[in-house]
Amino acid sequence: MRKLPPAGEETGVYRVFEALDELVTIVEEARGVPMTSGCVVPRGDVLELLDDVRDAIPAELDDAQDVLDHRDEVVANARAEAEKLVGQARADVERSLAEARAEAERLVSEARAHADRVVSDARGEAERAVAAGRAHYEELVGRAQAEADRMLQAGRESYERAVEDGRAEQARLVSQTEVVQAARAESQRVVEAATAEAQRLRGECDAYVDNKLADFEDLLGRTMRTVEKGRQQLRSPVGSGNGVAGFDYQM
Repeated sequence: MRKLPPAGEETGVYRVFEALDELVTIVEEARGVPMTSGCVVPRGDVLELLDDVRDAIPAELDDAQDVLDHRDEVVANARAEAEKLVGQARADVERSLAEARAEAERLVSEARAHADRVVSDARGEAERAVAAGRAHYEELVGRAQAEADRMLQAGRESYERAVEDGRAEQARLVSQTEVVQAARAESQRVVEAATAEAQRLRGECDAYVDNKLADFEDLLGRTMRTVEKGRQQLRSPVGSGNGVAGFDYQM
């Protein structure tokens, strides 16, 4: 006897197995025909069991047989549908590539225009900075020169006053040898002090002018480096997927 199907399977499949087991039992228990390998089976019971098997066969088997009968047609339809889908996908891909190429060209064009504007602005800013630095330098030089002239004039006037005072003192004390000698010594000291003061003031003026010139040269150097950086960014190729790098202007 065939084992029964596990619990939970479809009732139709179970009936098929049950009917087949009953047919096997009928054939095994049938009375044999002498001198032959045949046997006598009850026709009605066998036909009834066969009808039960036919009725119990799941409809999915008929559907599967229909699919097998029409598999060539199904495969042809599936192939045609697949080719249609592939053609549509290829057309979509080509259209997407064309749109992406157009968008990339537009972005590159905008990036180049932006870079040109940035470089132009940087050049104008650099020229303005250089002009402002030159004007500031000339103003500082003028102020330093005026201050130096004023200090020299003050030193000269102080020297002349000291000389005049020394001469007057010398004339007043001409009759007194020791006083005259002391006056001469004081006059010489005053003259030397005025000369030293004038030299000190000139040195301070020169140091002030040198510091201002160094500050201007540093400003001019940073401005030129900024302009050169902008030019290098303009020459560099535009990166893909990340846009255009911004221009970093620092003063």
